[in-house]
Amino acid sequence: MKYQIFGQKSGLRVSTLALGTGNFGNRWGFGATKEESKLVFDRYAEAGGNFIDTADGYQLGQSEQFLGDFLSSERDNFVLATKYSMGSQHMQTSGNSRKTMMRAVEQSLKRLNTDRLDLYWVHLSDGQTPVEEIVRGLDDLVRDGKILYAGFSNFPAWRIANASLLADLRGWAPIVGIQVEYNLIERTADRELLPMAEALGLGVAYWSPLAGGTLTGKYRAKETDPTSRLELAKGVLVRQEKGDRETAVIDLLGEIAKETDKRMIDVALAWVRQHDLSGLSPVTVIGPKNIAQLEDNLASLELTLTPDQIKRLDDISAVDLGYPHGIISSSQNRMFGRAAADIEIKHAVA
Repeated sequence: MKYQIFGQKSGLRVSTLALGTGNFGNRWGFGATKEESKLVFDRYAEAGGNFIDTADGYQLGQSEQFLGDFLSSERDNFVLATKYSMGSQHMQTSGNSRKTMMRAVEQSLKRLNTDRLDLYWVHLSDGQTPVEEIVRGLDDLVRDGKILYAGFSNFPAWRIANASLLADLRGWAPIVGIQVEYNLIERTADRELLPMAEALGLGVAYWSPLAGGTLTGKYRAKETDPTSRLELAKGVLVRQEKGDRETAVIDLLGEIAKETDKRMIDVALAWVRQHDLSGLSPVTVIGPKNIAQLEDNLASLELTLTPDQIKRLDDISAVDLGYPHGIISSSQNRMFGRAAADIEIKHAVA
């Protein structure tokens, strides 16, 4: 396992693979028992992982409860991150408000059996709470020592940029990172979120790197099986093979798997890990529900794709950046292309 500094606004040292613990518990009707979760946790730690990612709503709080027991004697050896916003369905105890934030952090600290959180994510935009209220609340939690760093998950880029600027201008605790869904099927973060993170020096954590299991190829043979469709419908995180683009991506994964004598899961995770065109050094959040799935994820660390293989996957999975990116790119090509031609002509005349 390798380690890196999380973004440019913190000195937080994290492993390149973070352990997502949404499957720790079974209150959602699926997931892992406490015994199986402990096996996954111990094996991840043995492999050198130190970044634990959970949320107050994962398994209705059971994920945090399990981690509170697992971490008790080794708390200082891990970077512990949790989230708030979706831990309750009640109007007064969900969303991004300061009221919800203060209640949620106290409950998370209690379940996790710790006196502070290393990283606190605002889990999902409620589209209502003023960003000033959110950022000021996070700053108060940092000043109180209840959290050390703060970040945003599943927010529009313009709101995160606004939050980061407010924090910097007012001397509040900085926003240090973002968490976004990113994989070979879901790449729309390329439009705004990742360029924003690069420009602002934010750390980036990619969740659902396997598109809910779609990129392992295991659902392809079961496309006509009603049981498989039910399995897919269990979670909204599964990105199904629903069009020519997805089919082409998974076909190419299979080709490169044969070239490298590895599995599709290895190729998909290696691409996420190596796809770092902007120097963001992203962290990949894996979410195994048993020890076998964890071993599959860890095995991907042994694969390094060639530049040609990465480019082929980049090209086949690329998304249309849309407006205004298309018109900007076209205009820049015309402007800078003409300027380059003029320079060559002038040099030739001289």
